[in-house]
Amino acid sequence: MAEIKYMSCDIETYSDVDLKKCGMYKYAESPNFEILLFAYSINGGEVVVIDLANNEKIPTEVIIALSDKEVIKWAYNAAFERICLSEWLRRNYPEYFSSYSTSEDTVDNYLDPSSWRCSMVWSAYLGLPLSLEGVGAVLGLEEQKMKEGKDLIRYFCVPCKPTKSNGGRTRNLPMHDEDKWNTFISYNRKDVEVEMSIQKKLAHFPVPEFVWKEYHLDQKINDRGIAIDMDIVEQAIMMYERSKEELSEEMKKLTNLDNPNSVIQMKQWLSDNGLETETLGKKAVAEMLKDAPEELADVLILRQQLAKSSIKKYQAMQNTVCTDRRARGMFQFYGANRSGRWAGRIIQLQNLPQNHMPDLEPARELVKSGNFEALQMLYDSVPEVLSELIRTAFVPRPGYKLVVADFSAIEARVLSYLAQESWRNKVFANNEDIYCASASAMFGVPVEKHGQNSHLRQKGKIAELALGYGGSCGALKSMGALDMGITEEELQPLVDAWRFSNPNIVQLWWDVDTAVKTAVTQKTTTETHGIYFIYQSGMLFIKLPSGRKLTYVKPKIGINRFGGEAVTYEGIGATKKWGRIESYGAKFVENIVQAISRDILSYAMQTLSQSFICGHIHDELIIECPVEESLDFICEQMGRTPPWIKGLLLRADGFETAFYRKD
Repeated sequence: MAEIKYMSCDIETYSDVDLKKCGMYKYAESPNFEILLFAYSINGGEVVVIDLANNEKIPTEVIIALSDKEVIKWAYNAAFERICLSEWLRRNYPEYFSSYSTSEDTVDNYLDPSSWRCSMVWSAYLGLPLSLEGVGAVLGLEEQKMKEGKDLIRYFCVPCKPTKSNGGRTRNLPMHDEDKWNTFISYNRKDVEVEMSIQKKLAHFPVPEFVWKEYHLDQKINDRGIAIDMDIVEQAIMMYERSKEELSEEMKKLTNLDNPNSVIQMKQWLSDNGLETETLGKKAVAEMLKDAPEELADVLILRQQLAKSSIKKYQAMQNTVCTDRRARGMFQFYGANRSGRWAGRIIQLQNLPQNHMPDLEPARELVKSGNFEALQMLYDSVPEVLSELIRTAFVPRPGYKLVVADFSAIEARVLSYLAQESWRNKVFANNEDIYCASASAMFGVPVEKHGQNSHLRQKGKIAELALGYGGSCGALKSMGALDMGITEEELQPLVDAWRFSNPNIVQLWWDVDTAVKTAVTQKTTTETHGIYFIYQSGMLFIKLPSGRKLTYVKPKIGINRFGGEAVTYEGIGATKKWGRIESYGAKFVENIVQAISRDILSYAMQTLSQSFICGHIHDELIIECPVEESLDFICEQMGRTPPWIKGLLLRADGFETAFYRKD
């Protein structure tokens, strides 16, 4: 065999653990996990399939290459291949397995990601779908993923239900359907061929080396995982079930309904009692509670408590946690197409409920010790308490602490920097409150958080959150302006006041809009505010200060829903399907600002890469560290301005804690 410089590979596997529900780490950890087929191509050569299920052997040179850092391994969603092959090597060829762990780290079960490349990341970098099938279709490849794949995977890769016709077996083996098995071998081969075709098609638009370094650090964070206090998780699940039972019984007594959880029955009961409603959504119930009679309010409050879905997060923790009580694989690199931000997976740390309880620790101890009666006696709503305690299930390992550090107003800082809105930059330079300063600029009076005109701060805050990217009255409403006591009549004046006090930001929207349209219509390169807009080979690239590029596929000038001129491009839209998306200057500004904010977080992660980062959420890092490690040092390191955006004023604040929480 020729010297192996690079290889492309794809595996088909079996496990009794549900991959979608539990994630790849738990899936591969199962004693019943095995690799059925291993397809590979060496140095771009012919694809070979090894039928491991029928006792064929992978050549020793290929096995050695899996651990060799000098051999580049390619796969589509390479994390799956790397994690599964790590487990398989450790079990079957421990002499050829080597990890990349230090004695203090928790990544020792996995192959070093630094020699792995993922063509799914490459596709995402270029604004393409995240599925192999989707990429093949959009690129119009001659090699296409076989459509029978899902049925074959369902047949061979997951347990089957025992029936009379299948002799009561719980698993389908190759011998149970040899024709299907031969098709499965072809499917495995085809996946590698498609993956190699994608590489060839995208060869002119390589992923920059620094982005691969970000990916490798992301993989390390996913491998490290985050420790979970399973006592809290298991007690919370039991308490929720008990609380649900008691609340349901109380609801039945009050309503005489067979199933008070039924939306249809509950709407009918409310209607019979003089309260008509189209929906029982959270907002609608909150609105009805404002003036509902006491007997109906009691039922609606119980309904709210029963509707709490916090239990799903605890169940996700229970599903995904590995034998060492750490949850792994929580972050999808380049999960957000337009900005390149990370997306949450499985437990979804990106959308955990906030905690506002002043007595978080005592409540946590009551749940941990299983004291349901005390919890019920001390708090109005057990489900509400369990919801607020979700974050606290994430803990450091024994002898360590968690440091939670985040950037202060990162998007507002980046937006102000790009637009050169000088009064805002002075606010950040003086470490002042941007919401107070914004309200002061809008209303022309001094605003202090806990002092004069403090009531205006809330208006400044909602304007800041809703209006920075071209939002108007609708954006204020969707941010909850009306719920905060702002009247319908105040909305447009609020928009006008914010735009009047931020003329450079408004100008930035228009300058970006012009730059994009010029680049697309003239098929050229334009620049504004240090951002480059490049039209090349039917794609629009937006080059950020970091050197990373955002990609928009097949842009063209079209007509928007208001009858005006707009840029449209192809991508995954709100329907989760590939299609045309329309955009405009302020929306591109939002993409740019969020992308730069993401790059700043990534720079901080690289700066702190020797620390044990075990989680991150948009502008926040969760670091597991020895007790003696300095919080100030971590915040100082995190708050360093990257060299590619000199002059941007950054600030990172943090706190130490024995469990994850919002400060």
